[in-house]
Amino acid sequence: MAQNNTSSLVSISKNSEPGLQIHLHPLVLLTVSDLITRHTLRRQEGPIVGALLGQHNGRDITLEHAFECQVISGEQGAVLLNQAWFQTRLQQYKDVHKQPPLELVGWFTTTPPTGPAAPHVPIHQQIIHDYNETAVLLAFHPTSILAGAGQSGKLPLTIYESVYDGQEVDRDQSMDLDGQETPLNLKFRELPCSVDTGEAEMISVDFVARGGGNATNVDASTKMKGKGQASQAPVVDKASKEAGSHQEAKALNDSSLLSPEDEEPNGTTNAEAPPSTQEEVNHSILRSIQALVNRLPLLIPSDGAAFEQESLSQKSDVTLVRLLGDLTQETKNMKEMGRKFGIVNDAKQRQRRGGKTVAQLFEENDELAAEQMMGTGQPYE
Repeated sequence: MAQNNTSSLVSISKNSEPGLQIHLHPLVLLTVSDLITRHTLRRQEGPIVGALLGQHNGRDITLEHAFECQVISGEQGAVLLNQAWFQTRLQQYKDVHKQPPLELVGWFTTTPPTGPAAPHVPIHQQIIHDYNETAVLLAFHPTSILAGAGQSGKLPLTIYESVYDGQEVDRDQSMDLDGQETPLNLKFRELPCSVDTGEAEMISVDFVARGGGNATNVDASTKMKGKGQASQAPVVDKASKEAGSHQEAKALNDSSLLSPEDEEPNGTTNAEAPPSTQEEVNHSILRSIQALVNRLPLLIPSDGAAFEQESLSQKSDVTLVRLLGDLTQETKNMKEMGRKFGIVNDAKQRQRRGGKTVAQLFEENDELAAEQMMGTGQPYE
């Protein structure tokens, strides 16, 4: 039998009417990824649950902010929200985000790529019954990242809406259920989503991308040194280890490619000479360099041919305007030279007949031009 790639709670029926349109903002992705990273590094137990804040306008839902939630164990071990804590925290976020006003539009958690499971149903029912009956579920799939599925360019997440599907019954039992309501089961239906951002979010994401490499991880087992003071011993993260390994491999490669001229008479090489003072590796600088290298693909246009065509078009426009300016200036100079040539030619003809000199003709021409300018207000040509 073929393996089923979807959960039994995921509805496969298609909606005949246009469904909800989800607009996901980058700050939500940053919050969710940061929460999952901290939960993993601190080796915390329990599910990862958080709330989603946004706006609901008709069929459009925006996911703009997110925050972590406290959970408690209910009846039969069901995971539920801490009602008192959640109401207080939700009201605090609403007081802060009043313009535009934000509301609870859903929640997020981690699920396998197949979809939500039975443990996710109680907390979803609690949210749709107490806060928002159209709440959506943002399911993040960490296993997809480990499997390398994120390299295809698709975000490792899925957004679901809740629907109620009728429970399937046998034909023999359908006679006994006549006149009774068909039992409904909570199902999840996948929704399409698009990533939207604003100017403020672009600045925030750019700041995180620039300074995110300066963070250092602290081991959870580090003991407190006094009241309110933690140990300052940093733990090298994965990026620093990879950068250090890369530098070591590069140094080993350089030492293996030394030419015979670099060898000393005693058989040792110049590269093998130990340094006088050994400097410590600055992991903060290495992380900054790694963050800069990761940002380089963002500066390269996705469509290189279209970018080159646009650059060539703008360069051609600038060159054309410059040539038109040069042509106008040369036309003006030629017109001025023709005027002067006519005056000189006329003066030579009059001088042959015993008339006025060239200087006198230029003075008369200037006086005539000044009189026309005073009379008409236009320059003499």
